[in-house]
Amino acid sequence: MSDWIINLIDGGGYWGIAFLMMLENVFPPIPSELIMGLGGIRVGQGRMEMVPLLIAGTAGSTLGNYFWYGVGRLLGFHRLRPVVRTCGRVLTVEWRDVRRLNALFRRYGPGIVFVFRFMPAFRTMVSLPAGLFRMGQVTFLLWTAAGALIWNLLLAGGGWWLGSRITGIDAWLGPVTWVVVGVLAVVYVWRLFTWKPRYSC
Repeated sequence: MSDWIINLIDGGGYWGIAFLMMLENVFPPIPSELIMGLGGIRVGQGRMEMVPLLIAGTAGSTLGNYFWYGVGRLLGFHRLRPVVRTCGRVLTVEWRDVRRLNALFRRYGPGIVFVFRFMPAFRTMVSLPAGLFRMGQVTFLLWTAAGALIWNLLLAGGGWWLGSRITGIDAWLGPVTWVVVGVLAVVYVWRLFTWKPRYSC
């Protein structure tokens, strides 16, 4: 997977970054840490510029998150209960959790969307309830873009620092990718097997 990402970034440039960041938010197993980190490395190597990189990464992140926001709006809060009843075990969520989340979004929605942009596992997931609970589209897009910009700046800045100081860094990208994906998979499996519903739907 890492070779495909590297080839797309090197071949597609900023458009490749935007596409990958959009895809990363639709299919979370593709890690943004690798995409923006590699972009930052290319900046450190003099092969990209930081500002266009951040614009491309943030635009891609926002579009990808808007996809799940749109899915949430189409589904709607009242249609969610049968899904939770059927798939609650796989989602490790129950209806009581959904109701609490709805109350939180009504009160702190923009802040939740912004803060969750810095959490690897929840960065994409938060877009679905934002749509389900009918957060305003402009509000969602603005807070999503703001959080994504800061997150991308941190990742690209770290990549820039490495790329300007370490030679042969591309050889490390493959193992790092699999470590990130593996950690996310372990966290989900652990939650799946330890989760016990407390209430019925």
